[in-house]
Amino acid sequence: MTKKELLDRCARGGEERVLLARVLDRLELSQSRSVPAHTPFLSPGEQASVTDLLGAWGRPRHLFWGGYPDSERKICLFPADWQGEEDILSDPEGPLAAVEAGFSGCVTHRDVLGSLMGLGITREVLGDILLPRPETCQVVVLREALPILLSQWEAVGRYKARPEEIPLERLSPGQARVKTIRDTVATPRLDAVTAVAFSMSRGRAAALIASGKVSLNHRECMKSDRQVEEGDVLTCRGLGKCVIKEVPGQSKKGRTMLVIERYL
Repeated sequence: MTKKELLDRCARGGEERVLLARVLDRLELSQSRSVPAHTPFLSPGEQASVTDLLGAWGRPRHLFWGGYPDSERKICLFPADWQGEEDILSDPEGPLAAVEAGFSGCVTHRDVLGSLMGLGITREVLGDILLPRPETCQVVVLREALPILLSQWEAVGRYKARPEEIPLERLSPGQARVKTIRDTVATPRLDAVTAVAFSMSRGRAAALIASGKVSLNHRECMKSDRQVEEGDVLTCRGLGKCVIKEVPGQSKKGRTMLVIERYL
C-alpha cells in the first residue's frame, strides 16, 4: 500500500489527512535515519486516528506519551532502533518538558491556556494543563517551547506568573472527580446509554448523536443503534466525558445493567 492509498483509506477529511501525512513523515524520518522522532501533541481523537493509521501500516514501533501516566494529550514517539521504552521515558533531555508557575490568586484551566496562546504558542506544542492547587499550575510542553514559557510567560490575567522548569516526575495530575451512575437500559445502544450517562431523554440523546456531538472512544459516532461495551469512553460536546466501567449482566427484568463513571 502506498502512502497515498493509506491516507485515502484512513483519513476522513482534509484536516485529518494533513495530520496523518505529518505522522507518516515523522515515522519515515525515524526509520530512514534511525533517529528518534515524534509528532506534536495529539488530542484523544487524533490519537485514535493515528492508532488506526499505524495499524494499517503494519504497527511500527511507537509510543504515546504525555509526560505522566493517564495523560490526555500525548505525542506519538517513534524510537530509534537502539532505543528502548525506558530510555525514552527516563531521558531528562527528551522531547517533553514541564513548567510550574505560582500565582498570588486562583487561576483556571481556561485562564492559563489563554495566557499561553497569547504568547503565540499553538495548541499542538502544549500538553495537559494541571492545577494541583488553585494558585499553582503545571504545564507539559514540547521542549522546543520551553524557553518561550520561561522567558516570556509573565502573567495569567491580573496575576503575575513565576514559571520554572520542573522534572516530569513532579507533575501532580491529582485524582479526577467522578460521579458513579448505576442504572439499567433495555439494550446497550448508544442513544440509551448516552441518555443514562448524561441524565437526558433518549430522544434528546438521539438528536445529539445525529448532529455529530457524541463520540464513542474518541471517534464521532452518528449511529444511535451502535452497541456500547464495557470500557468504552463516551463524550458529548458541551457535557463532558463518561466511561462505561462495568456491564454486570442482566437484571431480573431482563434489562442490561450499567455502571458508569461520569467525569465532573
